Amino acid sequence: MRTFQVNGKTMAFQDVGSGPVVLFGHSYLWDSQMWQPQVEALSQQYRCIVPDLWAHGQSESAPDQTKTLQDYADDILALMDHLDVESFSLVGLSVGGMWGVELALKAPQRVKSLVLMDTFVGYEPEVTKAKYFSMFDTIEQMKMIPEPMSDAIVPLFFSNNAEAEHPDLISGFRQKLASLRGEAAVETVKIGRMVFNRRDAFDDIEKLTLPTLVMVGMEDKPRPPLEAQLMHDAIDGSRYQLIPQAGHISNLEQPAVVTEALQQFLSVVYA
Repeated sequence: MRTFQVNGKTMAFQDVGSGPVVLFGHSYLWDSQMWQPQVEALSQQYRCIVPDLWAHGQSESAPDQTKTLQDYADDILALMDHLDVESFSLVGLSVGGMWGVELALKAPQRVKSLVLMDTFVGYEPEVTKAKYFSMFDTIEQMKMIPEPMSDAIVPLFFSNNAEAEHPDLISGFRQKLASLRGEAAVETVKIGRMVFNRRDAFDDIEKLTLPTLVMVGMEDKPRPPLEAQLMHDAIDGSRYQLIPQAGHISNLEQPAVVTEALQQFLSVVYA
């Protein structure tokens, strides 16, 4: 892992391989290691840059100036400036896709292509937002994720049969949630509020003219295929791909399928 200072805070990131640059954005409550299967394969021909979201992985809590996903897109652009990377493709899953769209809208001349996975850039539905914010209040007060809440959170990220088919994935994520305590839990909640209180960027994605691939796990619960289909319909010329037997963290449940899709898409972009 390498580090970079943004507004007095340390951002951690992976920088692996050489060639055209691919920037990755991971899911909320995960970190850059989530992309390991894809980075392992793609770094053979691309330079993969994978930051840890603020308050995730080895990155510190967010700077005071970072209050929205648009602000976070600025932080990532600062990282790319620091690395002297002028143009890059962007692969974002969940919140990675949300800030990825903000970045593509801010710097369209720099983002060569966009992959949106298991994400949605419209408003969070009020019912869902209220449920998440209630959970955030509890975590903030207890400075931890209580076990019953963890039991409710874990299934949201995976397909219906994941417990049987990917037990290590499930147990690893459960352990990650259990280890989130103290100020780390509080700072993670702040990012959660930023994610689920995001602006409605849906109408803006019609302005995107870059090559775009929209992918979603067929069993994604928090970001169902209908949302992905709506974004695909709104982005002119975009491609749409359903990932079978996969939930929200589709790249880890079906790593080979996702890696192959990314390789095919990027090979056309950089042909």
